[in-house]
Amino acid sequence: MPGDLSLEGLAILLTIPLGLAVGSFLNVCIWRIPRDEGLAFPGSHCPQCNGPIGWYDNIPLVSFVLLAGRCRRCKASIHWRYPLVEGLTAGLYLMTVLHFGFNIRTVFLLLFLSVLVVITFIDLDHGIIPHILSLPAIPIGLVASILTYDPTPLEAVTGAFVGAGLVYLVAVYAEVAFKQESMGGGDVNLLSMIGAFLGWRLMLVSFGFAVVFGACLSLGLIAAGVLSRKDRIPFGPFLALGAVIALFGGDRVIDWYVSLFR
Repeated sequence: MPGDLSLEGLAILLTIPLGLAVGSFLNVCIWRIPRDEGLAFPGSHCPQCNGPIGWYDNIPLVSFVLLAGRCRRCKASIHWRYPLVEGLTAGLYLMTVLHFGFNIRTVFLLLFLSVLVVITFIDLDHGIIPHILSLPAIPIGLVASILTYDPTPLEAVTGAFVGAGLVYLVAVYAEVAFKQESMGGGDVNLLSMIGAFLGWRLMLVSFGFAVVFGACLSLGLIAAGVLSRKDRIPFGPFLALGAVIALFGGDRVIDWYVSLFR
């Protein structure tokens, strides 16, 4: 038993540096994928002066602090997103391992969360959700359901199809009602991906939270005069946030909702 506990503790301890390292790579994906640049070449470089970044200046979180948030060569500011993505990824990784343990399902969930992080920040920066991220993740989620049976393959397949159809219908009716596009194909693929990984029940929870948060923020920004009624804010980050909430607390939300009708 002590050996098992120490092994579990070691796995949890290693989760943090793993998450930081993966977060550093996710920053590369966030910057390069929308620009159709390779992920491996060229090597890490400053986007302002194009100077190469040495390994000692590429240590997650640490290098940002030691460099005071500036490039060593040109002194240009390093975007706050870089340490945020690294810290966020490490936090999500730690939460997942603590909540689900270290097993095959956790490995798939870490991949799922990593894709959500990349999609969130690309959508915030560019207003797009690249199909190269969401579409390949859908069959991976279905394979995960076969290997882990959590959710069951039937629930995963249903979640993928219902998720895609749900966003598509909402987008069509919203476009008719508001005379402008409210959601795109990227949102369709993203909710389908969420359904494949979480199953149709938690997918619905994800969508519900996304709609509530998105509507509240939009109305708040309109009321504050920051946005007009014609402005469109990215919906992908809200779907990602809803998916995270559903992953860690969706079952409790469903139990609470069902209890209301007993």
